[in-house]
Amino acid sequence: MAVTSIILNLVLLSITYSEGAKWTYKGPDGETNWSKNYPYCGGVFQSPIDFEPELLRYDHSLTQIELLHYNLSDKELLTLVNNGHSVQLSLPSRMSLSGLSHRYSAAQLHLHWGSQSLPAGSEHTINGKRFPAEMHVVHFNSDKYPNVSVAADRADGLAVLGVLIEVGRFNPAFDRFLTYIDGIKYKNQTVKIPAFNIRELLPDQLDEFYRYDGSLTTPPCYPSVLWTVFRTPISISHTQFLGLATTVYSSTVGDDSPVTLSGNYRRTQNPGDRTVLVNFQEGDGMQGVDTATSPLRRRQAIQKLLASSLAKATHKEAPQIQPRISHTLDSSKKWENWENKHILGQSTLKENLPKLKAGSLLLKLWNSRITGLSEESLCYSTVEKRTMLELKKAHLKNRLAEALREVVFPALNLGSYL
Repeated sequence: MAVTSIILNLVLLSITYSEGAKWTYKGPDGETNWSKNYPYCGGVFQSPIDFEPELLRYDHSLTQIELLHYNLSDKELLTLVNNGHSVQLSLPSRMSLSGLSHRYSAAQLHLHWGSQSLPAGSEHTINGKRFPAEMHVVHFNSDKYPNVSVAADRADGLAVLGVLIEVGRFNPAFDRFLTYIDGIKYKNQTVKIPAFNIRELLPDQLDEFYRYDGSLTTPPCYPSVLWTVFRTPISISHTQFLGLATTVYSSTVGDDSPVTLSGNYRRTQNPGDRTVLVNFQEGDGMQGVDTATSPLRRRQAIQKLLASSLAKATHKEAPQIQPRISHTLDSSKKWENWENKHILGQSTLKENLPKLKAGSLLLKLWNSRITGLSEESLCYSTVEKRTMLELKKAHLKNRLAEALREVVFPALNLGSYL
């Protein structure tokens, strides 16, 4: 019955998304109301976030991402489109990332930017500082999924590179596609452009970055993204920035009142109980050197619990499941929506999540996750803490695995954790 309920909810959610509910950045369909049609947007692990010093933890094991086949031939054509929310450039799937737990193939890149009057328009911020723009290069897990559409709502489906953009020097690489922006002034317009070396759009140095588990920054806001945001920004000229902020529209051709496409960024979200891993150290804000397990290894440990019996979770893997710092959860603490300050209570759970089976082994665990979040650990910290206690008590095998399926991952595709 529990599995049937989950499948039914997934079907209903997919119908909602396929109907393409309207969303905007401002007005009645703006981001404060996204969760009405897209429940994940009001959930946990949302992006973007502010990289404030208190969240950062140094992890010396983080290795630099390697970019494969980013140098495209100009004999190839790429599609540049105005999708009404951003300017998006299609990318061939032979472009990929190396250095993560899976092969992630490229799908597209797009931009977020401010306006002529309010130029700050990046989505991620560094210690409260918002940059004029931000570029996202979206990749999907091609080891497991055939395309980005299938991967989008899977737990390990996406890896996105985030590049912060400041206004300064002219950027010839950006002009390789900004030159064609007049051809996509209006929503749904597309133009074919010659391919080029996409690597030139990224910072010269890729060895310092922020890494965390998050979500899509636009509806449906699936919490399926492994984010890598480079510490070093790139630069574009003021003229190039204005080309984005003043040239394109979010409305279609012939609209009586065309709306300029600007300020297309989501505000920073509550980091909740997440920690941002970094591979650099600087200043007093780093809170010392940390040897926290990477999100990928911790996720793999949870996957093993779901995929097979607990007997396969060896003594070497058990510490990967355990939170780095043990906390006593404060039952009086409520997890709030960062923007609305709306307490996520029982009504929200009923609306957004499948019903939990009465008497489920980890029902209390789920309640504690909503009402008492640990502040010093990575994703799944509360779940992991309770799981560790269960591991020490006995090998509950299928009973614990089934409870994890029901409670921990109620609304994502279950197959992605197996």
